[in-house]
Amino acid sequence: MDRVTLILASASPRRKELIRQLGLPVEFAVNKADECVQGNLPPEQVVERLAERKARAAYEAIGPRENAVVVAGDTIVLYGGEILGKPKDEDDAFRMLRLLQGKTHAVYSGISCIACADGKVLTGHSRTLVTMKPLSDAQIRRYIRTGEPMDKAGAYAIQGLGSAIVEKIEGDYFTVVGLPLAMLADMLAQLGVRVL
Repeated sequence: MDRVTLILASASPRRKELIRQLGLPVEFAVNKADECVQGNLPPEQVVERLAERKARAAYEAIGPRENAVVVAGDTIVLYGGEILGKPKDEDDAFRMLRLLQGKTHAVYSGISCIACADGKVLTGHSRTLVTMKPLSDAQIRRYIRTGEPMDKAGAYAIQGLGSAIVEKIEGDYFTVVGLPLAMLADMLAQLGVRVL
């Protein structure tokens, strides 16, 4: 595909910044996809279903279009069998961070791509393990006061001040940020879009 445009179905500033790194023209589409899923699904299915639902909502709004690919993503944090999404309030953020501090958890990011010309869909996910430093309640509260945790899955942002509370990761950094670029580039290649 020559002169392909990526259409990111996300309002996330982090995803917008990341997708621009691929060097392709990008447009943005906000969708109102339902983000509720059954509670008994494995985490990889949760992020894949949500990513695909977001991509389909944007694709349906856009309709057929030559040389365009809709891209959508979803990210969750999993610890002890509990999916940790975005905190509802500061108390919920505190609960999440207290749960994660000093321990290792998994971050799952799903991506779905839809070729607008023919409706072909590719969906997948990536998983990365994150170990957080031990934190005191006072440290957690200071971090929450920055406001950074409030719109992030698991109540932290590895690409921001949250980098100071992460001890190590095992896997793709961009999975934790919310858009695994290497996986996205491979998926785009399967749709005939060359990143490199």
